[in-house]
Amino acid sequence: MIFVDSSVWIAVLRGERSAQTERFRSLALADQLCTGDIMLTEVLQGVPEPARFERTRARMMAIPILPVCDTRSALRAAEHYRTLRSLGVTIRKTIDTLVATRCILLDLPLLHADRDFQPFVTHLGLRDAMVEG
Repeated sequence: MIFVDSSVWIAVLRGERSAQTERFRSLALADQLCTGDIMLTEVLQGVPEPARFERTRARMMAIPILPVCDTRSALRAAEHYRTLRSLGVTIRKTIDTLVATRCILLDLPLLHADRDFQPFVTHLGLRDAMVEG
């Protein structure tokens, strides 16, 4: 399974062409995608038209939806953030720290289009779905 971040979902829904969206499409055909509950919120809150909202919701709900945060993940995410800060890296969004940490804990590669995840790959063992064939 590959965990899909909202950055890729949004790019796919906008019809963008990139290495990440192509990887998304190939993984979707192979039934190898999952995403997080918070990704539902991040993606769906930006869909203004009711019909498109329902189509997008149905598309996202067709794959496994994992909880992004529980107490263990929240505590580990704080540790990860502090570790990266000690290395001079500041992560801009708490949600990115939570998503990266959940993927690390579950040993799931992350498919993303967000530079804030790279320090988690470099320093904390996050698996990058674009690197893993």
